[in-house]
Amino acid sequence: MIQTQPPSTFEELIDREWLAVNHLGGYASSTPIGLNTRKYHGLLVASMLPPVRRMVILSRVEETVFRDGWPYALSCNEYPDTIHPEGHRLLKAFDADPYPRWAYQGDGWTLQKELRLLRSHNTVCLTYTLLASDKPIELELRPLFALRIIHELMYQWNGQLDAQPAGKNQYHIPPTSHTPEVFFAHEGEFDPQGHWYLNTIYRREQERGYGGLEDLWMPGTARWTIQPGQSVHFVCSTEPIDLPRVLDKLDQQYTATPTPPGVSHNTELDGLIRAADQFVAFGRDHSATLMSGYPWASISVRESLISFTGLLLVNGRLNEARTLLQTLSGQLHNGLLPSCFPIAAGPLRYESADASLWYIHAAYQYLRYGGDESFVLRTLWPALEQIIESYLAGTDLDIRIADNGLLSSHQPGIPTTWMNARVGDWVVTPRYGQPVELNALWHNALCITSELATRLGQTSMAERLSDHAKHLYEAFNAQFWNESAGCCFDVIDQQSRDGSIRPNQLLAMSLPFAILDPARHESALRKITDELLTPFGLRSLSPRDQAYQGRYGGDLLSRDRAYHQGSVYPWLLGPYITATLRLNGRSPSARKQAGKLLEPLLTSMPDRFGLIPELFDGDAPHRPGGLVASAISTAELLRTWTEEILDLNPDHPSFNSTRRTPVATIILQNIPNAP
Repeated sequence: MIQTQPPSTFEELIDREWLAVNHLGGYASSTPIGLNTRKYHGLLVASMLPPVRRMVILSRVEETVFRDGWPYALSCNEYPDTIHPEGHRLLKAFDADPYPRWAYQGDGWTLQKELRLLRSHNTVCLTYTLLASDKPIELELRPLFALRIIHELMYQWNGQLDAQPAGKNQYHIPPTSHTPEVFFAHEGEFDPQGHWYLNTIYRREQERGYGGLEDLWMPGTARWTIQPGQSVHFVCSTEPIDLPRVLDKLDQQYTATPTPPGVSHNTELDGLIRAADQFVAFGRDHSATLMSGYPWASISVRESLISFTGLLLVNGRLNEARTLLQTLSGQLHNGLLPSCFPIAAGPLRYESADASLWYIHAAYQYLRYGGDESFVLRTLWPALEQIIESYLAGTDLDIRIADNGLLSSHQPGIPTTWMNARVGDWVVTPRYGQPVELNALWHNALCITSELATRLGQTSMAERLSDHAKHLYEAFNAQFWNESAGCCFDVIDQQSRDGSIRPNQLLAMSLPFAILDPARHESALRKITDELLTPFGLRSLSPRDQAYQGRYGGDLLSRDRAYHQGSVYPWLLGPYITATLRLNGRSPSARKQAGKLLEPLLTSMPDRFGLIPELFDGDAPHRPGGLVASAISTAELLRTWTEEILDLNPDHPSFNSTRRTPVATIILQNIPNAP
């Protein structure tokens, strides 16, 4: 557990955030002291249509301990011009592993608080245990409900929100036209005297240029008398609660799994695997989904597919990988996959030129990791073929083969690459024309499908796709090389060549079928290293560029202006290290040197409770920003650590594709020999 006083100050504590997930798309998150700084914070943020339509149900609780009639407030909230109460002064320790736990201490007593989410249910349990005291204490708990979509705020209104009995030790708040039905249960007494708590402040929202003032509904007060050594529970859910059964399931869920004999402990790997697991969610049909990040992100299909290897394959989760690939195959429209699944549900949008090409890459990685070849060749092949033929013929988003032989995408007003920041009608980085990474992915996809067509016995198609790949390779190297800069142009169109120094060209060197002439890799990597590499990832634009923005922060306009104009992305370390080791070789010393590039991120994870953010400032000291927990950052760090640094991947002699041994298991078994 972290010790909160000293050395942590109040500002340091509210600058840190923890996360727990229920694998439905829902979560719990706040700061260590329980002060919610975001409208996205809450003790139960439920996915009402798993894994989307997230709602903040239980925002927080107010807890007060009474000993000898004297009150000790444990909670901490911000209101206009004040922090009240100041329960953080009694907080002595906090830890988020394996679930959030707090230790409070007053005059003659020590109380532990635990938060556990029930897997695959929108249910949270708060447990309070009196660890030390020479006499009983009284505990009062006031739950505060938001009952709204995560992007919105709740304000005082006259709806009927009174808690009503719903069985033994159970109450429910009936649904309204604006709010869902909610249940809560406990073993104590309950006084159903409800009222509004007004003007809770979310300071991070105000800093981001959004509304940050909310009213919360408190339906009544729960009370217990707790004996030394006794535990009491408060459970909140979007479904009826069988309290003993919920507690039993939670005890089984969090029973520690012993380490297998002969398996060494590896702190970095353990942390990365736990972090990766947070992003795997399941829908009502039990199909797997990869969450893009917490707390507010929609599900980006592109990021799910980039994260595919790190989040699923490295961990041996081939069943989840298979269901995800099969689910996405049914979402194709004219060869395109949706750009995202909206967080509040709704119609799909097809605004990504590269998601379908990442899909082909993911299917190939699935095969490399021992996936079912017959599934890919029989079930997925029609989808892969549709993508290739649609791109060759030309499809939506003005995706077509240009006169110079390169793949082009130009849909006015729509950013179709991963650099997709948009404010109203302003596309910050439009990149219309022939983006470098789109063509790298297209070449990779042609080579993969040519290989698969060969396995299917479709010789003529395999040769046709191979010819397209060869012509593309020649066109790319003739058109994209910027001799004066010693690296690739970022985008080519009919009128100009964009010489901005960006990291997108890494994919031309790091994908399985690299499109950039190997003789040019050293020069390109030198330029990328000199201008883009930082301790926490790669900048999205060179600081020598006039458009560079070194700070990510402020209102929406300021943030989006910097989003892909200098902000540092941890995930880009993955393709950077892959390309570097291809150039320098995979000797133990080369891998050890490459591993040093990951150390700043790895060593910073404990301070962030195992979370890796979406981005950092381009300028030192590289303050974190964006999503608090990013799937793509976590996935590429785990993939790179396993495949590249430890050199344990499907090409490793220990990997048995028939038995489908998870690479993570191989790593743990071989860790003494790691560089």
